[in-house]
Amino acid sequence: MISLSKHSIAALAFLLLALAGCAHYPLNEPLATYQPDQGYRFPAVASGKNTDSLFVCLAFSGGGTRAASLAYGVMEKLRATKIVWKGVEKSLLDEVDCISSVSGGSFTAAYYGLFGDRLFSDFRPDFLERDIQGELTAKALSPLNWLRLASPNFSRIDLAAEHYDEVLFGGKTFGDLPAGRPFILLNATNLANGDGFEFTQDQFDFLGSDISRYPVARAVAASSAFPVLLSPLSLKNYPSPPGYRVPKDIANAQEDFYDNRRRYQWARNRASYLTQADRPYVHLMDGGLADNIGLRAIENAYLRSSGFIRTRLNEGEIEKFLIIVVNARTQDQDALSRSESPPGLFTVAYKTATISLDNFSFETIEFMKELQKARKQTQTTLSVCQQKLDACPGQPPLPKLAKSIEPFVVEVNFEALADPVQRQYFLGLPTTFALPREDIHALIEVGQTLLDADPVYQAVVESLRLPAP
Repeated sequence: MISLSKHSIAALAFLLLALAGCAHYPLNEPLATYQPDQGYRFPAVASGKNTDSLFVCLAFSGGGTRAASLAYGVMEKLRATKIVWKGVEKSLLDEVDCISSVSGGSFTAAYYGLFGDRLFSDFRPDFLERDIQGELTAKALSPLNWLRLASPNFSRIDLAAEHYDEVLFGGKTFGDLPAGRPFILLNATNLANGDGFEFTQDQFDFLGSDISRYPVARAVAASSAFPVLLSPLSLKNYPSPPGYRVPKDIANAQEDFYDNRRRYQWARNRASYLTQADRPYVHLMDGGLADNIGLRAIENAYLRSSGFIRTRLNEGEIEKFLIIVVNARTQDQDALSRSESPPGLFTVAYKTATISLDNFSFETIEFMKELQKARKQTQTTLSVCQQKLDACPGQPPLPKLAKSIEPFVVEVNFEALADPVQRQYFLGLPTTFALPREDIHALIEVGQTLLDADPVYQAVVESLRLPAP
């Protein structure tokens, strides 16, 4: 047993008090000047190897290490899939333009955004195969952190962000993200209104804040901060910088209360940040609370008149549009139904928080599929009607879409597994940040298998297949 002198004890106490006194989470920095064409926003990200004509977006769901592993498996499959587009041979991963993620999926997305192909050599040992949950628990129980955690300006989420920085992100900020694609959309949830919060400069503009100096680890921590287990992450809402103008589509949508309530509500939530006197702080939690599959950010970019996907559609730059949703959802309803006793308080709280999200996620995916079907139907209808009008001399032509596109939506989902035993095995894996290596390996493999077996994905790959020698 180690004995300490009175002087040692006093020194230790002084050190702990000092640590508590200086414990404060890193504040987001104010934005000095408004520059709508600069900062971490899609138009400012160079295309690099990508072409807008083949536009690929990935959506990574929440679900702890299981979600991160499943997303990793899909990334490996895309890297191994060789295509030819516009006469250039490349991998399908080279054509990924954006990745939108929540919770566990944000670790995979952020790491690839920062480090590129290092994902395939370092991510498994540095994150997937580590007991991140156990490491966080050990840090929270360490006496060195007790007084820090007692500070009103430092909490469990800040400790988690520190750890993610140490083991994975190396102090990188959004300013360190490479200038090329894919554009990474890390999503959290604003607790005040339940709306999604995107870690982009477009979103930070509303806070009068500069995202380039904000740590990526803190964004990932907010995106994966499940209620109760972790505390909210806080941001300061600053006055708008000189020259700032509310985006035109948001200003216009605030007049749509009777015409388009969905667009009105979306615009109203965005504009609410501009009342800094009433809302000096923003408190964020797990992105899965607003959208557990990460698809809403892509949907908004597709529907908004100034969204980066809509803009390219209107300019006729997109020919093929592929969305891949990696959905690591769980299903434990059978376990509940087999017990005579009603579930306990924790189970009820968890199911209450997640059951509506599963239903909402399903509807979000189906809505995006319907949008793509509607686009194809509109293209077909306009073409048929124009052919009929061509037979009528003197008739003006119909309005045309900028370009007809081939839209595809693919969902990687354990429900697609034919084997009921295998399906139940993956659906029942826990959503913790600690899984046995054999489960991680199985998740990586099944992600590749599910993607490869999807008939829509097969059709896309076939259309991009390398020519026979």
